[in-house]
Amino acid sequence: MLRIYLLQNLYDMSDEKTVAEVIDSRAFSDFCAVDSSNQVPSGDTLGRFRNLLIRNGIQELLFKQVVAMLTERGLILKKGTIVDSTIIEVPSSVKNKEKKRDPDAHQTKKG
Repeated sequence: MLRIYLLQNLYDMSDEKTVAEVIDSRAFSDFCAVDSSNQVPSGDTLGRFRNLLIRNGIQELLFKQVVAMLTERGLILKKGTIVDSTIIEVPSSVKNKEKKRDPDAHQTKKG
């Protein structure tokens, strides 16, 4: 749970997005030592865990320890963003087989 919570804060994700990333991302699941989606808590469970940490002042202590450990090892903690790099097939041209403009192919204007 702590590792999932750390990833959530590092990448500034919602509870549901965090759970989805831990299930979908091999790097996240390896970091969290999760072998199957059955081991990943629900978004509601993650939210309750976060609220428990905050209510008891543990969140601040946790991050102080993480920063101290990273500093000790010469590593830098930065926030990041997850980018979806899905490749989508698109036609290479807006012209059809007859070399005329296909009315279903549209270009978008920038700006």
